[in-house]
Amino acid sequence: MNRPRKPSGSNPILVIGTLIAVAIVVGVIYQSQSTPSEDLEMIAIPEQEVAPVIQAPVVPEAVIPSAPEPEAEPQVKPQQKLVSKPPQLPGIDNSDDFIRDRLLLINSKPEFSTWVKTDDLVRRTASYFDGLSNGVILSKILPLTPPEGKFATHKSDGSIWLNAGNYERYDRTINAIANTDMASIAKMFHFSRPLLETAFSEMGYNPRQMDGIVLQAIDMVLATPIIIEPIKLTRESVIYKFADPALEALPPIQKQLLRTGPENTKHLQQQATALRNALLNPN
Repeated sequence: MNRPRKPSGSNPILVIGTLIAVAIVVGVIYQSQSTPSEDLEMIAIPEQEVAPVIQAPVVPEAVIPSAPEPEAEPQVKPQQKLVSKPPQLPGIDNSDDFIRDRLLLINSKPEFSTWVKTDDLVRRTASYFDGLSNGVILSKILPLTPPEGKFATHKSDGSIWLNAGNYERYDRTINAIANTDMASIAKMFHFSRPLLETAFSEMGYNPRQMDGIVLQAIDMVLATPIIIEPIKLTRESVIYKFADPALEALPPIQKQLLRTGPENTKHLQQQATALRNALLNPN
């Protein structure tokens, strides 16, 4: 794949797993690969919002604390000492198998396994979460599981409403994220941080800006409103929009999360909170 272009000026992951898992909280993950004539599911997410490169504003610098150094091994007699060296990180160009194998130890769900089969995992993840931190979904950079079935609406009293039955279409994705241990993802972040810093530096960011992007992406998920009542829609051509101007003005990622339903959004926010806490309070 072509590497993401470096933004001009000084413009502003989750570790790869972070991004994919939540996606990333990541992940965030929700898109439809059907054509508009087959599935009128698009809700005010124009094609330009999934461009492969973002010109983002400068991200405030932040710091995710480093994981503490492991305690020194007790002194033992030479014949009793077991030599156990931590695995060495490969270069970013040769890191796919190394990262993928360790992520699959954290989550072996079929959906998750499919997400991490792509190449250039670290760079794709960095680009994806650079977009996510600004509320933009770069589905062409990191394709994730589309919802099952077709987008459904119903009419009542002359108005168009989002069907609650749509929420079940995201079950596979939600289950894959819910079964991801965020403490392990945070440890993976700290372990593979040099690779992530390389990917972000190629886009023009320094390590503190990278931390800001990671936390901003998580906060974008946490800021999504929980809508319990039925959601009213309007329709222009094949595009559905939220009738409420406040909902229609939300960033694309938050509008996607609304489509998963209030319970699924809560589950994702619980995982996002767990990840944020694990990153900021390493053990």
